[in-house]
Formats: sequence, structure tokens, C-alpha cells
Amino acid sequence: MYIPRWFKEDRVEVLQSEVNRLSFGTIITHGQSGLMASHVPMLIDPSNGNLGTLFGHLARGNPQWRESSDEGLATFIGPDAYITPEWYATKKLDGKTVPTWNYIEVQARGPITFFEDPRRLLKIVTRLTNHHESDSEKPWHVSDAPADYIRSELRSIVGFEMRVSKLDGKWKLSQNRTAEDREGVKLGLAKRNRPGDVQVSREMGARRSEAGSKPSSLKQT
Repeated sequence: MYIPRWFKEDRVEVLQSEVNRLSFGTIITHGQSGLMASHVPMLIDPSNGNLGTLFGHLARGNPQWRESSDEGLATFIGPDAYITPEWYATKKLDGKTVPTWNYIEVQARGPITFFEDPRRLLKIVTRLTNHHESDSEKPWHVSDAPADYIRSELRSIVGFEMRVSKLDGKWKLSQNRTAEDREGVKLGLAKRNRPGDVQVSREMGARRSEAGSKPSSLKQT
């Protein structure tokens, strides 16, 4: 992942937390058919390995698990928003501004293994379920379903674990713009109120802004 210095996030706990907050991502591997990708819910266990261990599952009918090589890449995209040059104070000074996109992204890679052990699969689906049901008024539990039904369902999936060897984060939130430009972007996003806009605006407000020397806007994406 290309990460200009303004946008780099390398705090492991922040990256792991963002992966678990987003959860739904893309697991990419390479096999006999070439590159293969599946969009699935995943979580990272921070206690397993220096950078954690990512886990999830695929449908048994998905050929990705049968063909995959030993290394995997998982990508997670957070809130994102289109940024119009009209929000920049700089535009009024010299007009030298172009559109861009603000977003959050985390990538994890490492050796990946697939498994069919029903006990390991049960642990994975239970952790995923508990994570996503945690804010429900009446959480559903795997044990709420008949045990024989769950055993049958587990036979239709294959689990995977990826010991993370590299974890990268990109918080592209206008840190390379002037304070005036950043404020204009935050206000513009809050007013426009499209999907993701408010979240990006809040992330910009929560993150410590670092204004540095400003490269060409054409190279910011």
C-alpha cells in the first residue's frame, strides 16, 4: 500500500482496533486460477502473535481455499468521502486545487492456513457472532440454535487463520492541507451529509492534524 508520510498510521493497537471495528473486508490469495478474493467478516486476535492473528471463514463451495498459496492479504476500507476543491480556502488564493478522496484503509498480510476442524470452526463462528451481536438489545447466541443444526452448518464452511506479519494503515484525512483547508473540508462534509461524510468529518476532528509541506494535489490519492 502506498502511504505518504502525512497519512501513515503505524500504531498496532489502533490498526487492530480498526480491523475489528470494520470487520467486513476482503481476503486475497493466489492460486492455480490466479488471484482470488472473497468479501467476508473477519476479526483479529491481538493476543496471538506480535501483530495478531486474523481469522474468518469461507463457504466450502468457494474454490479459493482449495487453490490458495501460503500467503494472504486482507484489506479493510473504513469511512470514505469525495472532497471537492470548493471547500479549500486555498482555492480562493490561487485556484491551484483539484478533487481528491479522503478515506481510512488497513491492510494485513501473512501466512494463511485453511482448516475444516469443526471445533476450531465453532470457536470462530462463536467469536464472530458475539462480536457482531454485542450491541444488540437481545443478542443472538450460537447456542440458541439446535446443536445438530449448527453441526450441519459447520460442514458447509471452511475456516482460515492468518498470522499477521505486516500491518499497514492509511488515514488520508487532509493532514497535508493547511489548517484552513482542513476546516473547510470538515464543515463541507458535515453539511453535505452523504453516506460516510459525517464519519470522515468526525475522524478528521478526532485526529491530530499535521500540516507539512504541501505536494501537488494530483499526487494525494
